Amino acid sequence: MTTTSSDSALRFDTKIAVIVRDDLAVWQKLNVTAFLASGIAHASDDIMGKRYEDASGQDYLALFREPVLCFAADAGSLARTHARALSRAVPTALYTADMFTTGNDDHNRAAVRAVAGDALDLVGLAVYGPRGIVDKITKGLKLHG
Repeated sequence: MTTTSSDSALRFDTKIAVIVRDDLAVWQKLNVTAFLASGIAHASDDIMGKRYEDASGQDYLALFREPVLCFAADAGSLARTHARALSRAVPTALYTADMFTTGNDDHNRAAVRAVAGDALDLVGLAVYGPRGIVDKITKGLKLHG
């Protein structure tokens, strides 16, 4: 659901946030962000917008229907954000340092499954949920950049 605050701007009742550890190499930050976004794309049936088409009739894939806020966090803040997300039971995607050493989805899942939740070496999270809840989960984090 959205509410219109003006003719040109929509305010969404939900929010998408991606949080990436601030000490990663740039290529790692981009890689983690891309993987996390792909996970969040499955959080809800209405998270995606409609397909795009250019003036030549070329069809393009749908994108998220709302903005994605990208945050940077140190390891401790990322762990705190993870705990907040889990305690609020919002759809959450994760990426761990161990996943940089694997080569496929099966090995990624095995790497996560091998470590208890509070011991995961998190390098990124993405959350989706009601605006106020996501704001509480990401409280104290700084926007990336």
